[in-house]
Amino acid sequence: MNKKVAVYRKERFNAAHRLHNSELSDTENQVLFGKCNSPNFHGHNYDLTVKVTGEVDSKTGYVIDTKILSNIIGQHIIEKFDHKNLNLDIFEFKVLNPTAENIAMIIYNILREKINASLELKIILNETEKNYVEYPA
Repeated sequence: MNKKVAVYRKERFNAAHRLHNSELSDTENQVLFGKCNSPNFHGHNYDLTVKVTGEVDSKTGYVIDTKILSNIIGQHIIEKFDHKNLNLDIFEFKVLNPTAENIAMIIYNILREKINASLELKIILNETEKNYVEYPA
């Protein structure tokens, strides 16, 4: 019998970014990214869902204590990303285009180091009400 349980934590952060590939011309970037290529940036209210899956601990009854999960996300993700310009303020996006896909992978990599390796981790990042990504897929 599978005794795995998934625990979800939702958070929100607001951030600005510009989708731009420095290896392409301004015209190519404009065609490829449209209004998301604005040199003055644009912003989103990102909804982040962190899914942690694992066996329930017999001592605590938890897969992971949601208070601890909330603190990890708050300290390592929300404080880092909230009300920031991703292109200018976040080291990882100095050379990496801050698409929703790349943001989700960066969040995963940060959290993967902080959450017990025996637990499965999935990031769901909603950029808009209609567009979201999952990593890993």
